Amino acid sequence: MQTELCGVSLHYEQYGQGDRQILLLHGWGCSIQHFEPIARDLARDYHLTVIDFPAHGQSSNPPEPWGVGDFAACTRELVERLGIAPCDIIAHSFGGRVALHLAANQPQLVRRLVLTGCAGIKKPQTEEQKKRSEHYQKLKRLYQGIEKIKPLEGMAHKGLKALQQKYGSADYNALSDEMKKTFVKVISEDLSPLLPRVQASTLLVWGEKDQDTPLWMGQKMEKEIPDAGLVVFENDDHFAYLRQWTRFVAVVRAFLV
Repeated sequence: MQTELCGVSLHYEQYGQGDRQILLLHGWGCSIQHFEPIARDLARDYHLTVIDFPAHGQSSNPPEPWGVGDFAACTRELVERLGIAPCDIIAHSFGGRVALHLAANQPQLVRRLVLTGCAGIKKPQTEEQKKRSEHYQKLKRLYQGIEKIKPLEGMAHKGLKALQQKYGSADYNALSDEMKKTFVKVISEDLSPLLPRVQASTLLVWGEKDQDTPLWMGQKMEKEIPDAGLVVFENDDHFAYLRQWTRFVAVVRAFLV
């Protein structure tokens, strides 16, 4: 199904049965399909709403660069339009950013929260990373200055593109120029201050060897969210919830009872 809201053509699906409402929020670069086996199982007992975030799956791009609050506002509007609040939220990675924002700022919308490999806490930079960032910024300013000289504009533009390819992450480099601005806004936000404001009971599920959102982030969330518990999937990574989806569903079902 498609609906227009917040300047976006948003794709979502609803299925399942029962009065208990569950909203599933996928990670960055993913889509509805990443929840397919989990949703298929839960649909036997719950009514599910699964969305493609703007710029993902079958949803259109935001009309301008968005931050986490904008994605949360769009999600909130859909929840209210569909009349599924209060709902349980199951969220992975970037979806966890949006879920945290909703739980902290719109607590009436959220019954219980399941966060797996949740993003939102900024990693401290190593000395090597700081030097790399400083070097990138220095070269970026140089090319931006050269870009103002009309005969050298094309050369400077190519230089900036090469810099982005060399210093940017795979996720960043895969995006269009416009979506790169959204990506930078999203990953620049540290959501740590929201953690103590989350009122919903929260289940945290983490892969022990998660490199994208390391286990210490889940441990920090468990400590700072007032009512939270952490389950660790041993020897698994950022997609532990999907690789061990039967185990994940069993843990979620026990939590939602």
